Amino acid sequence: MVQHKTPIVVAKGDGIGPEIMKATLTILQEAGSHLEIHEIEIGEKIYSRSTSTGIDPKTWDLLRAYKVFLKAPITTPQGGGFKSLNVTIRTTMGLYANIRPCISYFPVIDTKHPDMDLVVIRENEEDLYTGIEYMATFDVAESIKLISRPGSEKIIRYAFEYAKKHGRKKVTVFSKDNILKLSDGLFHKVFDQVAAEYPDIINEHWIVDIGAAKLADTPELFEVIVMPNLYGDILSDVAAQISGSVGLGGSANIGEHGAMFEAIHGSAPRKAGQNVANPSGLLLASLMMLEYIGQSDVAEKIHNAWLTTLEQGIHTYDIYQEKKSKAKVGTYEFAKAVVKNLGKKPSILQPVRYEPGGKAFIPPKISPSPTCVKVLVGCDIYIFAKPPLTHFLAKIERITGGNLHLTMITNRGVRVWPEGQPETFCVDEWRCRFTAKEVNRAVGQDHILQIQKMIASMGIDVVKMIALFTFDGSPGFS
Repeated sequence: MVQHKTPIVVAKGDGIGPEIMKATLTILQEAGSHLEIHEIEIGEKIYSRSTSTGIDPKTWDLLRAYKVFLKAPITTPQGGGFKSLNVTIRTTMGLYANIRPCISYFPVIDTKHPDMDLVVIRENEEDLYTGIEYMATFDVAESIKLISRPGSEKIIRYAFEYAKKHGRKKVTVFSKDNILKLSDGLFHKVFDQVAAEYPDIINEHWIVDIGAAKLADTPELFEVIVMPNLYGDILSDVAAQISGSVGLGGSANIGEHGAMFEAIHGSAPRKAGQNVANPSGLLLASLMMLEYIGQSDVAEKIHNAWLTTLEQGIHTYDIYQEKKSKAKVGTYEFAKAVVKNLGKKPSILQPVRYEPGGKAFIPPKISPSPTCVKVLVGCDIYIFAKPPLTHFLAKIERITGGNLHLTMITNRGVRVWPEGQPETFCVDEWRCRFTAKEVNRAVGQDHILQIQKMIASMGIDVVKMIALFTFDGSPGFS
């Protein structure tokens, strides 16, 4: 019986990408995977054709048609005008869940954490990775941290479903909601709401700084960690490194309309063409792909062969140790060793067992947004003016619009009026808050426009305006 081949899209990438992809595809082929490969070109060559995204528009049709993408690392050119292709693909295709297993292979690979076995599940579409940035003035750059209720619920629910499917007993969330009370506060709030639906799974919250310290020191405390995008990106690399090497880290990017599989490391152009790179990260990502498409038997065979190869001390330079390793090999030699061990199981490390089936994706359940009363109560108008405050304060103080009056001025988030202190260092962007004298009193859009016009008529540069709202009487602003 001839098994149907699953079509996948493959990109060899940049830097070390072509080498580790060749090694990975060789192992997949020799292990008997049933894949129909459609190769595409992305990255440096496409960027060089003045395509700022690094991907040809026609390539989207292939990704949309076949839905499964195995991608080697790519290089994003330095300088302005070029977007991260990884971020572009994840957000455009809706690949909201990034899954990064971080496992110790002690005693075969040296680590201070022999019992480490955790999974970082990272939100993949929001947070600072939206890339929404502005030069507000010559001296001030701003980035928007965007956290949404539906985006948070999708990734948090995925983390609990992942734990349920893989027999994990605890899910932990990291946030910084003691400072970022609205954005990280929303992520934490949604976590608590979703966690209540999974009473059989322990849930806990850590502030990200002490959580990161505990992760680096005692990773055995964690099983599944779910985080917003930036924290997840940074700390999954930390977790991979302390487990043995970033070079061993594979990842899956899962969404409702497809999936992308890749190593967590970059393209390492300085190592390109030298046959030294470790293909393990991309290989392990490809095993997550095989499980996803229902070829778990092949994934299990390759995974055990890979573990056997590590046990035999056949190591690439990044994990080679004089006292433990038996041979330092190149990229292709490592692949050949894995192929030679197909059908074998490790004796020191725990053999893996893949459950049959595929597509470990559960369509996200998104709860309807709660109804609330939203009231416009004022605005923050950001202006450009050189310090000190006395240069423009007399003008700003006189401005009113309907029942709106100036109630506060801050600089870099620090209150400088009223009750400012002379030691506060100021730059050339100021936040001027206009609200009604009566707390939470509704105001009109025409009043806000009136304020902006009056500021502009005085020759003061307006950088931006942010409307201030309350939601069921609670302020939606800091």
